[in-house]
Amino acid sequence: MSKWFIGLMVCFFLSSYVVAQPEVRVGVLKFGTVNWEIDVIKHHQLDKKFQFDLTVMALASKNASAVALQSKAVDIILSDWLWVNRQRFEQRMYTMYPTSMATGGLYVSANSAVKSLADLKGKKVGIAGGAVDKSWLLLQAYSQKKYGLDLKKQAEPTFAVPPLLNRLMLRGDLDAAINFWHYGARLKAAGYETLVTVPQMLAELGIETKIPLLGWVFDQTWANEHPEAITRFLQASLEAKQILLSSDKEWQRIRPLIKAENEDVFTLLKKDYRAGLLREFGDKEIAASQQVFEILAEQGGSTLVGKATALSEGTFWRNNTLDKTSRAKSIQ
Repeated sequence: MSKWFIGLMVCFFLSSYVVAQPEVRVGVLKFGTVNWEIDVIKHHQLDKKFQFDLTVMALASKNASAVALQSKAVDIILSDWLWVNRQRFEQRMYTMYPTSMATGGLYVSANSAVKSLADLKGKKVGIAGGAVDKSWLLLQAYSQKKYGLDLKKQAEPTFAVPPLLNRLMLRGDLDAAINFWHYGARLKAAGYETLVTVPQMLAELGIETKIPLLGWVFDQTWANEHPEAITRFLQASLEAKQILLSSDKEWQRIRPLIKAENEDVFTLLKKDYRAGLLREFGDKEIAASQQVFEILAEQGGSTLVGKATALSEGTFWRNNTLDKTSRAKSIQ
């Protein structure tokens, strides 16, 4: 028997033991901040480290992300747990691994005559995200409890897309605004101040626990059928966050992706991103999320929560490999 033939047979038997790496298809908004994390995973080859093949699909909008997941064009998207909960009551059994907290607040100019929410009567309040924006709903509940103020009726809500909302604020066309966190960072860099933060609103409403807002969303059946794929992806995601949390050098590397207008914006984006990472998640956070659901359901009604009447038990995905102890060690 020739050496060539023996070598060929050895290669054949060895190859029979090679298991193909699972593919994970992730849909992300084309210009979303989640691309910072995806870039870190790719640059540091964390997909190779955790032995999965990462495929990224750029999507144009939040609705496009939902459609991509529902049509199985992607396996994972970034979304909020209220959307997941609503889907579960429609028998679409998605679940979420939470990654970031509810942050931000209501911004006013440094020389504004608005010193408290009571001063918002008759004033224009800008809101990004529409009439059922979560921060706007929490602000309504907060203002009702603390000041007896009905902002929908006693203020003048103005809805606009985030970039336009910031421009209106900078021009002085709005008296106050709630915007997504990275636009809020830009307002702060321009000298605007936070009149009340989301954590302050939650505390006044009896919720002291830091609750999640966004996370990686996927089909529960897919996760059960591909446990290694989802676990490996989330391990890579956590390590990427740790790099962004601890390395200023990494932020300099991804700076072109961030598109910060100046050094102040860049510094605040880095600071606020780090502050918004969810350090731990367990039963306490789930109980607090149930409280928040009840508040938001009362304020937003079925337009926000659909047929959901409570927080579904499976809305948040639990995994022994990725429990809150390992999360706390990964996100220090």
